[in-house]
Amino acid sequence: MKLLSKFTSTFLVLLCIGLVGNYLLSNYVDTSRVLVNKDVPLPDELHPEVEEAKNELIARSAKKGIEVVITDGHRSSEEQNKLYEKGRSTEGNIVTNVAGGGSYHNYGLAIDFALKLDNGDVVWDMKRDDNDNGESDWMEVVAIGKDLGFEWGGDWSSFKDYPHLQMDFGLTIRELKRGHRPEKSYAKNE
Repeated sequence: MKLLSKFTSTFLVLLCIGLVGNYLLSNYVDTSRVLVNKDVPLPDELHPEVEEAKNELIARSAKKGIEVVITDGHRSSEEQNKLYEKGRSTEGNIVTNVAGGGSYHNYGLAIDFALKLDNGDVVWDMKRDDNDNGESDWMEVVAIGKDLGFEWGGDWSSFKDYPHLQMDFGLTIRELKRGHRPEKSYAKNE
């Protein structure tokens, strides 16, 4: 009976240690020898470097006679979920493959663009050459974006996202979900 009692006590102690350890590991991830809290709030605006690059993209494009419209920047998880529901649980075409928290937009690290015509219409026409230089205006904007450090969604092998430009700062969505952020803080509530 004493052996069973010792076994039960040892088992309960180990179980408690395991539960506490599991709790700590589920809330903190040890990468690069730094504990990162996974409950870090989502940013509520574009990262300053993305904001600056966005403005420079617009300015450089304008110098080439191309008017760029930013159709989306930072996006909340709620907004992302509404987009994700399109073509699934709500009417419309599928426009994204990821729910809230799964997009670089949710972390202020991505923008979407379109072209604005002289009559005010906004188009996603990748072949237009309104500045008559023999090059697609769309691809000129993409080249400017890449020069500014953006990655273009049109280069992706699986889901092509032609209006999408992002800066990931070397961080994966998984790392961002765990609370990693680019070095420069940009969330108002951090």
